[in-house]
Amino acid sequence: MLKRMTGHIEDVGKYFVFVGDVLKSVPRKPFRLGLYFEEMEHLGVNSIVVILLAGLAIGMIFALQMVSLLQPFQAEIGVGAAVAVALGREFAPIITVLMLIAKNGSAMAAELGTMRVTEQIDALESMSVNPVHYLVLPRVVASILTFPALTMLANLVGVIGAYFISTTLYGIDPASYFDYMIDVLKPKDIVIGLIKSAIMGLIVATICCYYGMNTKQGAKGVGDSATRAVVSSSVSILLADYVLATVMMTLFAKW
Repeated sequence: MLKRMTGHIEDVGKYFVFVGDVLKSVPRKPFRLGLYFEEMEHLGVNSIVVILLAGLAIGMIFALQMVSLLQPFQAEIGVGAAVAVALGREFAPIITVLMLIAKNGSAMAAELGTMRVTEQIDALESMSVNPVHYLVLPRVVASILTFPALTMLANLVGVIGAYFISTTLYGIDPASYFDYMIDVLKPKDIVIGLIKSAIMGLIVATICCYYGMNTKQGAKGVGDSATRAVVSSSVSILLADYVLATVMMTLFAKW
């Protein structure tokens, strides 16, 4: 038990050293812009359909729950505002990041893990190519940029799904629905979610790349690294969400 705890603490220390290496590699040349655009396409464009489905589903489900909750008080007009604020601040960032962990986080760990066990990373080092700068940094930067964009997409389709449920199934007046939503929803509600998703993108990318770069024991090790990356990053973003929510509420209290 003590040995396992010591191993976990050691892993945490190595992870932060790895994050430091990633940050130090940012100003290094060459910048290889093609790699960044390739990763943005892989992480962002290829994930649009998944995020559309997830955002639409969560918006429709949340609208159903809110209508049943507000109907006894004759306050159904507040469904749109409640869904928009909840999506902007919490649900859209969390759902988007969790979906991207399942789709892209595991792939990052598996790809880098395969390169490690097949000695491709060692070959890069032998050619004086920094593997962190060449393999990790493009994935980290692409995650920081694409996660907020996909979160905004989840916000949009979630609100559309809630509007469809509210106006079509429950007959809420569309004009009143939008007027009240616009009155209640503030820019800070959207900004908070976008900042969260960018920070979570950094956390997810660095964790998944860390496990991939430290893969051992052949094919079995690749599977173990992918599993550990998904579990660790999922738990980390849930913990980070609480911390970020507390910080954001303090920073944006007067906005």
